[in-house]
Amino acid sequence: MGAAIAHIAPPFGRLTMADSNSNPHIYKVIVFTLLMVVWMVFSGLFDAFHLTLGVISCAIVTWLSSDLLFEHRNQSVLTRLTQGCRLFAYFMWMFWQITLANIYILKLAFGRSEAIQPQIVRYQCSLETDFQKFLLANSITLTPGTVTIKIMGDTFYIHAISDDAAKGLDGEMERRIARVFEFPGKPSTETAS
Repeated sequence: MGAAIAHIAPPFGRLTMADSNSNPHIYKVIVFTLLMVVWMVFSGLFDAFHLTLGVISCAIVTWLSSDLLFEHRNQSVLTRLTQGCRLFAYFMWMFWQITLANIYILKLAFGRSEAIQPQIVRYQCSLETDFQKFLLANSITLTPGTVTIKIMGDTFYIHAISDDAAKGLDGEMERRIARVFEFPGKPSTETAS
């Protein structure tokens, strides 16, 4: 019988629960490694100066937010791999949605000016973790025609360029994100459209 141990993240005092059998340092190593790979890919510079800057930057970000990506730390490697595959599939779907939204914005730009009806939409979200909400907010903002401007708890305030863009906030993105992070033993979370 494993006892639960409370770990407090130093910069924010955020309380997270971890199984005593899990090693909290392994998550920090994984987050640091992922960040460092992204740093090297995007910088494209491999001299000592830039690699040192990368190590320092990634270490600070890991120290501040290593519990953001892996909020439920008692999941198996198989569950994590499954979630990784689902996340990749979500990114592919997201890429297609961005393409469609770009085509829509292009038509809107060359069409009638009456079709442009800027508005603020209030969207109620039922996602559970901060990372899931972060992913949803960024997905909305990456899709041309909509920008997440404010998040208050579970309420998102989104600027939409037109009625059609506002209608696109039908909950499909949220359902797909919830599906990505489902794990065994957790009931499926379906949100009403």
